[in-house]
Amino acid sequence: MSQRIVSLIASATEIVCHLGLGDQLVGRSHECDFPSWVSRLPICTRAKLNIEKSSRHIDKQVKDILRDALSVYEVHGPALEKLQPTLIVTQSQCEVCAVSLKDVEKVVCHMVSSRPRIVSLEPNCLADVWQDILKVAEAADVHERGETSVRQLQGRIQSIAEKARAFVVKPTVGCIEWVDPLMAAGNWVPELVGLAGGVNLFGVAGKHSPWMQWEELVKKDPDVIVVMPCGFDIQRTQKEMSALTQRPEWKNLNAVHHGRIYVTDGNQYFNRPGPRLVESLEILAEIFHPHVFEFGHENKGWIYLKSHLKKTKSKEREVAYASKNPSLKRVKSR
Repeated sequence: MSQRIVSLIASATEIVCHLGLGDQLVGRSHECDFPSWVSRLPICTRAKLNIEKSSRHIDKQVKDILRDALSVYEVHGPALEKLQPTLIVTQSQCEVCAVSLKDVEKVVCHMVSSRPRIVSLEPNCLADVWQDILKVAEAADVHERGETSVRQLQGRIQSIAEKARAFVVKPTVGCIEWVDPLMAAGNWVPELVGLAGGVNLFGVAGKHSPWMQWEELVKKDPDVIVVMPCGFDIQRTQKEMSALTQRPEWKNLNAVHHGRIYVTDGNQYFNRPGPRLVESLEILAEIFHPHVFEFGHENKGWIYLKSHLKKTKSKEREVAYASKNPSLKRVKSR
């Protein structure tokens, strides 16, 4: 049976479309932008903060709002009433990431006469993401399609993981989810780091992203630093990098010295617990082991922080890596 679906979080929109239900999607959140055609759909939420401010100011805005027991985002009740949805997909994992479940339930109860079913996603690790895909598929009556989708995604991950398990040299990795104040990446990111052939130093799989001190970063001194701020694309992240690079400790870090600092599109990949977490894994695999993996994400999903380091350092890394792992063949895009 055809549904009228409204997605109130970007990752859910991607799940809906990945399941082949895009033609049933009638509304979206203000952050939903993939696939690109969803931008034509009516917007049903808005943020209560100024995202054009610096990382530190955005963090302060969020903390001030939450301290006053308010929501960071607002649901447009009249917009939902006009759309008459039969299914709303939202989340209860993080009140900083999207509208909260309680706000959606309040609006639906008082303002939406179609009395839609509400499906709330709560992903904390990769296994939860697969379950959320199945949950959306079940609610939309395409359960078999959901199972097929999950098997295919898991198969792509397994292919990379099997190759990565053979690596002799595995870099230590620091994934940074917010630059000012400093926050490490948690949830599914530590899992992705391990699957891609890295050793995760900060954040715990299945746990929310933790705040961290500069002393921690300096003490563990990772081989590789991957910057993936929540909600920021590569261009925006580059503008915020001075919060890291101007610190006196920065220039002495091992990753900086060896030119292994990478800026990623955290907004499109790592921050969205949906189908494109597989591409997020591919990005990490390319970054950690460039002599082996090549999926074509460079300059799209990630860049070197300084382009001149790429020419002087990356070739040296590949030669050294190949000498330690002579049996491995390069893996190109599927």
